[in-house]
Amino acid sequence: MISGALDRLTDLDKRIIVALQRDGRASWRAIAEAVGGPVTTVSRRGQQLIADGVVRVAAVPALGADGPFDSFFVRINTAPGMQMRVAETLAQSREVRFCTVVTGSYDIIAEVIVRGGATRYPQHVAELQLIEGVERWRSDLILHVYKVSFDWGRQLYGELLGPPDTVEDEAPPTHAACAPEHFDSADRAILSALRADGRETFQSIAERLGMNESSVRRRFERMRTTHCVDMLALVPSAALGMAAETFMTVTVRPDRLDDVARELSAYPFVRYLAVLLDQNALVCEVISPSTAELYAFITDSLAHLDGVQGWTSSMELVFLKRGFIETPWWRSQLASALPDRGAIASA
Repeated sequence: MISGALDRLTDLDKRIIVALQRDGRASWRAIAEAVGGPVTTVSRRGQQLIADGVVRVAAVPALGADGPFDSFFVRINTAPGMQMRVAETLAQSREVRFCTVVTGSYDIIAEVIVRGGATRYPQHVAELQLIEGVERWRSDLILHVYKVSFDWGRQLYGELLGPPDTVEDEAPPTHAACAPEHFDSADRAILSALRADGRETFQSIAERLGMNESSVRRRFERMRTTHCVDMLALVPSAALGMAAETFMTVTVRPDRLDDVARELSAYPFVRYLAVLLDQNALVCEVISPSTAELYAFITDSLAHLDGVQGWTSSMELVFLKRGFIETPWWRSQLASALPDRGAIASA
């Protein structure tokens, strides 16, 4: 259903999506005020966007909630015709934070979270590397995250929002304040409910868990204030007219690595930016309205940054998972791209 829903999106729908990216739990009244529409219309359209799978709102514990961790940027080659099967299996793993099928020299790009530190990497990934169809597996330790942007749609409707909703300089010490001992079973149960539906009311959660509404609200607000929970609004880029999602590995002169990273972080269409252990390189995820604008960014900006030595790029084709949450549209996206096998057989 999502394909047809995307074709019918209005300007108001897109504004609602951007507002949900900003705060997935904002009331429909607050969103209506932000987008300049009637509350009843905004509420009806917003709920329809969620029902159609155009938007999925979810809450997940911050990475530090399960203790110390390290992140690995993984690039995979598969046997011919096995890309989607391998990607689907990867996406089902709790260790995989994001997973996408791409163009270029690799077939799949993913991020694997190793809880307990990098020394546990072999035990964590041994099973993943044995997935049928995996032929080559390359892992790079992510040393430092400079930027994670949760509201990339602000490129189009920035006037709706306040300061950018980003996490910058996502170093391990930031997560140390969010430790397992800061959660009890009730906190985990609340987050479990909000993982399934990030907009479920506190009253509904309270009734299901046998708690009172004020306690559920207070616990959630505490977790959010202490940055122990991430609110996600997953949206296909096509919903906002973004036609080019690209992962770039940018090699940089060592003495300019930090400077180049901070310059790239300033670009609103840079959604994710981190430094890798290998090859004095940055991994940069760029989202732009068209390949023409991607070309302009590469030729007019990236190519002229002092210290940049080169780059390789992969266009994202199908994004199966982001922020530990499966995207609600990838299956229908894939189905709409494939021919009707029954029709072919009867032809």
